Amino acid sequence: MPLPVPDRQPKFAATDAWFASVAGQALLASEAECVRIAGQQSPGQPYVWLGAGASLLPPDTGGSGLLLRLHCAEQGGWAGDLCCDLPLPVVSESCASVIVQHALDASPVANELLHECARILLPGGILWLLALNPISPYRLRWQGQGLAASEPIRWRRRLRAAGLNPEPVSQGVGPTWNVAPVLDVQEGAGLRAAFLLRAHKRRLPMTPMRSKPHALGWHPEVAA
Repeated sequence: MPLPVPDRQPKFAATDAWFASVAGQALLASEAECVRIAGQQSPGQPYVWLGAGASLLPPDTGGSGLLLRLHCAEQGGWAGDLCCDLPLPVVSESCASVIVQHALDASPVANELLHECARILLPGGILWLLALNPISPYRLRWQGQGLAASEPIRWRRRLRAAGLNPEPVSQGVGPTWNVAPVLDVQEGAGLRAAFLLRAHKRRLPMTPMRSKPHALGWHPEVAA
């Protein structure tokens, strides 16, 4: 008997088609400035972009520090500048930034991906997470398109579990209901279609190593 076709193939096709639609493009246009700022945050240092589909793929501006662009692939794994699976083909602690634009909304291995992002970030590096807002009225436009949204508080728990320090306040991005780009951001996710949550890689381990006590020195002029 032929093997069953994995159900994630039409899922990723639907996801990519939604981001290519008018509603999806309005959201991406709203996020474009966030992505641009994230890419220029650390001039001269490499960064990686991870997205939900080919429709989100940012342009390769050349010489901007963009090391790799990958998006979720229909056959599983990742496609874009190259085809691969987890772990990502990036050296540990080599990137100043990782931009995750809705890849975690579409990926079936979100927790594993977060740990990979933490692995390739330099100590003090920043993960820029753009995710869908599950309480926004805009959710009615992406329902049934293979996307799963979570609130910022849940993402913070996942980020901490991956060894990252999320910022306490997210920023609301995109429209609330109307299909039109909204270029400003607001403090807190609110009812915006998506939100930006930044997280920093810890510079020191959570439990510092106990320093060894210094040996007492002896000076010839001091009595024992």
